[in-house]
Amino acid sequence: MNGTMRAVRGHRRGGPEELVYEDAPKPVPGHGDVLVEVRAASVTPGELDWDATWTDDFDGGSPRLPVVPSKEVSGVVAELGHGVTDFRPGEAVYGLIPFTRDGAAAEYVTVPAAVLAAKPGSLDHERTAALPLAGLTAWQGLVGHAGLAPGQRVLVHGGAGGVGSLAVQVAAALGAEVTATASAGDADFVRGLGAETVIDYAGQRFETEVKDVDAVFDTVGGDTQARSWEVLRPGGVLVSVVAPPTPPQGADARAVFFVVEPDRSGLEELTALVEAGRLIPQVDRILPLESAPGAYAALEREHRRGKVVLRVS
Repeated sequence: MNGTMRAVRGHRRGGPEELVYEDAPKPVPGHGDVLVEVRAASVTPGELDWDATWTDDFDGGSPRLPVVPSKEVSGVVAELGHGVTDFRPGEAVYGLIPFTRDGAAAEYVTVPAAVLAAKPGSLDHERTAALPLAGLTAWQGLVGHAGLAPGQRVLVHGGAGGVGSLAVQVAAALGAEVTATASAGDADFVRGLGAETVIDYAGQRFETEVKDVDAVFDTVGGDTQARSWEVLRPGGVLVSVVAPPTPPQGADARAVFFVVEPDRSGLEELTALVEAGRLIPQVDRILPLESAPGAYAALEREHRRGKVVLRVS
């Protein structure tokens, strides 16, 4: 017997109301896996709507109930699966858990060693848990898909959010000139992250305030995404993590929609920025593990600066 643990689980598909804090079997690491004793986990808007949260595929598939949510983990190596040689028990690690596996809203989780990285030494576990999904989304979008270079101009939509707050910092660290949209109340906060200009999305039309940007990084979607084509220079790129962008007829710009992927090398790039003082994960609030249902409910109805994090141990 491998014993039991406390975990938050959903026994049928649904929203926060379906999550239960309960005893669950402690997982056993398979070949290539690491058993992580979880210190902190982070929750993500929309996570309970993803097919991959509840099934074995991104577009449906076989149910794998009950499930444990939360794909961002920071913790300590408890046990190594067969074939794992790049970590040792007691080492602090963090990572983005593959979406079709159980998450970190539990005392223990198994994670493929290949997607884990050493935890940044300058961060506590709670701030570290706020980094993997949002940070990799920002890094992969701005570097991998937009090819952002020093001196280029970028517009980040939703600059105060969990992903947007890291995208502003990553873009600034890359040497770009950063403009961001945010609420008027968040303007000073977003400037402090590295944005040279902050546009109040409620009181200003961003397309009248900025022109000829090299890239738009969209975390909002909808009408905001549609209007973003107006601000791109010829040959620019609109990168969205919300929905596939549709270029208007005759647009001289390209569109990218992507879903973030677990990536150790990307985490190591983020860690280097953290240790250089160029990147600080933003945490809106920290809640105990048993409050996970309330944490997911808060994502649906409350304004936030940064991520909502669960303290596990």
